[in-house]
Amino acid sequence: MITEDLPLWAALPAAILLICGGTLALIGSLGLLKLPTFYMRMHGPSMGNTLGAGCVLLASILVSSALAGRMVIHEALITVFMVLTAPVSAMLIMRGAIYRMGVNAERQRQKSEQA
Repeated sequence: MITEDLPLWAALPAAILLICGGTLALIGSLGLLKLPTFYMRMHGPSMGNTLGAGCVLLASILVSSALAGRMVIHEALITVFMVLTAPVSAMLIMRGAIYRMGVNAERQRQKSEQA
């Protein structure tokens, strides 16, 4: 195993980013558990976990770049894909729930009219 000392200028911001990322992911996960309605529960993880993972990926970029001695941007692709896909998928899930709620309300209305 290769052990290299990470410079303080990279270690300190990376540690702060990792702590912030973990905190944001934890808050998003707690929102999933504690918020009362489906739509509120979707907001916590979609925003909190995306921002938390973004902080972790920024810390990874910083540490990898410091150890390699050059700019390493492999994680930037992961960040771009995650920032683009997580909110879009949450929005599509919420639209599906709204559509399903509307269809169920329409069926209930039709049943009450038939009775």
